[in-house]
Amino acid sequence: MKKAIIIVNPSSGKEKARDYAEKTENILSNQYSDIVTRLTESEGDAASFAREACQEGVTAVIVMGGDGTVNEAINGISDQTHRPRLGIVPLGTINDFARALDIPLEPYEAISILKTQSTKSVDIGKINDAYFANVLAVGALAEASYNVTAEQKTRFGPLAYFMESAKSFLGTETIQLRVEHEKGSWEGESFLLLAALTNSVGGFETLAPDAEVNDGKLHVFIVKQFSFPKIAKIIPSLLKGDLKESEEVEYVLTSFLNVSSTTDHMVNIDGEEGQPLPFSANVLPGHLNVFVPETKE
Repeated sequence: MKKAIIIVNPSSGKEKARDYAEKTENILSNQYSDIVTRLTESEGDAASFAREACQEGVTAVIVMGGDGTVNEAINGISDQTHRPRLGIVPLGTINDFARALDIPLEPYEAISILKTQSTKSVDIGKINDAYFANVLAVGALAEASYNVTAEQKTRFGPLAYFMESAKSFLGTETIQLRVEHEKGSWEGESFLLLAALTNSVGGFETLAPDAEVNDGKLHVFIVKQFSFPKIAKIIPSLLKGDLKESEEVEYVLTSFLNVSSTTDHMVNIDGEEGQPLPFSANVLPGHLNVFVPETKE
C-alpha cells in the first residue's frame, strides 16, 4: 500500500492552505491508497512529521510552506534510512529550493506537477548535525536578514531581505575567518561568506548561476573587503552572474567546508538563524528524490 503524507504550514498558505491540501489530496488519490494531511502548529512540527513518515515507511512526503518549512522537513528526512520522495508546494516569500528545481511558484501549478510523479535526485548539505538545501551564510548581511518581519515579507517579497541588509551597510565591519576546503584554505578579513548548493539564493538566481542541484559541490563566495566603491563594483557582477570573477571575491568550488572565526557569529542556514561558528559542512550527493516538472528529467 502506497501512502503519502501532506505537511501543511497554514500560516504560509493563509486561508487557502486547506484548499491547496484538498487539491493535492485529489491529485495524489490516483497514485496513493492512503493520504494523510497534517498541519503544523509550532516550530519543529514539520521535522517531526517528516521523521515519523520515514519511520512508517511512507512513500511520499509533500511539504506545503516556505523555505523554513521545507528545511524542517528535509532535516526530518535526511538522517533516516528510509527517505520518502519529497514534494514541494511553495507558499513562502522566497522559495529558493523550488526555484532551483523549476517548480512553479504558483501553488496550484506546483500541485499539478505531482500528476506525473517525475522525480530528480538532488544534493543535500550537512552542517554539523543539521541539514540544508540552499545556502549557508556568515556575516553582517546574513545576520541582518533575521530582522525582516512577516509584514515586510508580505509587502515587499524578496526585496525585503535586500532592504533590511542595506541598512547594515553603515558601520559594517569585516570579520576574521579561516576557511578550509578541498583545494586548500583561505584566511583573512571577510565581509560576507556564502556557500550555495543551488543557483537561487535569496530569490536571486544570478548569484551562483553555475550551481546545479546535483553537482556534488558547494559554490563558495568570500567577499573579502567592504567599502561603498567596492560594493558598487560587486553589484553589477552579481546581477550579471559574474560574481565569482570579481577581484573583491574569493570563489571556491568544494565538496566540504570548515569555517571558524576569532569572534562569535551565527550561521544563516537556508535563510534562518542557525548555529554558531565554527562549523563543518559537506555535500551529500543525490541524497533526496524530489518531485519536479516532467521536463526536468
